[in-house]
Amino acid sequence: MLYLFGFERIGVAVSDIYFVDPNPGKDQDGAERGVRLEVRRLEPGELKGSIYSARPITVDRPIWRIDLLESVTGTPGSFDRTHHHPAIEGWEPGGRVFDQELSAEPLKWLGERLADIEGVLAEVGADRDEVSAADVAGLRERTPEIVDTVRRLLADVRAGHLATPPEESATSVRASWL
Repeated sequence: MLYLFGFERIGVAVSDIYFVDPNPGKDQDGAERGVRLEVRRLEPGELKGSIYSARPITVDRPIWRIDLLESVTGTPGSFDRTHHHPAIEGWEPGGRVFDQELSAEPLKWLGERLADIEGVLAEVGADRDEVSAADVAGLRERTPEIVDTVRRLLADVRAGHLATPPEESATSVRASWL
């Protein structure tokens, strides 16, 4: 399942994910599942037809990622693998950053961070010009809706409807989009 919230220059993409890290860190072995949220750049394209044609929109490179993950064999609601990636180089995320507050109250933490996108940009070292005043205002206004979307996806993951294991012959990642 993929949800996109688009503003002017940035958007928020939210999806379920089932993941097995091929090179797990200490105490990080085994499958993980949950919800991934990325703040990403949006790029409008050129019209492909008349002035009435739909304009292509590219959901481009990530600026910041949050993975609200739990180990598949762990206790539901533990958020024992929940982390974020404040460093992203091109398309590649930097290392996982675990934050006790994020794991303790992930939806509250997420809401506070999204409502302070300017602070997030400063933390991740992104150029302030990457977002417009409309992006900041729109994201702040839609933060409750985005957090509610994440809450619903997490419930569907826990119910076994989303973030299910891939088929045996498939890759170690199963996600709708992200």
